[in-house]
Amino acid sequence: MAEPGIRSIPTLVGDAVRELRDFVGDELALFRAEMAQGVHRISLGLGLLIAAAVLAITGLFTLLLALVKGIAVLVQSDALAALIVGGTCLGLALVLGLFGRSRASLANLAPTRTGRQIKQDAQVLADRPGHRLQDDA
Repeated sequence: MAEPGIRSIPTLVGDAVRELRDFVGDELALFRAEMAQGVHRISLGLGLLIAAAVLAITGLFTLLLALVKGIAVLVQSDALAALIVGGTCLGLALVLGLFGRSRASLANLAPTRTGRQIKQDAQVLADRPGHRLQDDA
C-alpha cells in the first residue's frame, strides 16, 4: 500500500502535464496582451507620424510659395521665380534619391558579419582537440 503523501508516477506525470498546459496558457495570454498593447502603441505612433508629415508638407509648400514670391520680386517674373525654386527642389530631390538608392541596395541586406561569425564558430569547433571531421571517419 502506498504511503500517504507519496504519489504514483502516473499522478506525477498527469500533474506535470497539467502544470505545463497551465503555464503555456498563461504565457500565451501574456503574449497576446503584450502584442495588443504593442499594436495599439504602434498604431498611435504611426498616426502621429502621419499627422506630423501632413503638417510638415503643408509648411514646406507654404515656405516654397513664399520663396517663389520673394524671388519673383527680385527677378521681376513669377514664372522665372517658380522655375528657379522648382528646379532647385528637383535637383535636390534627384541627388537625395540617387544617394538613397545607393544606400538601400540589396547587397547591404546580406548578413556579412553573421556569415563571418558562423565560419569562425565552425572553425573553432573544428579545431577542438578530440574533434574528428566527417572526412576523417
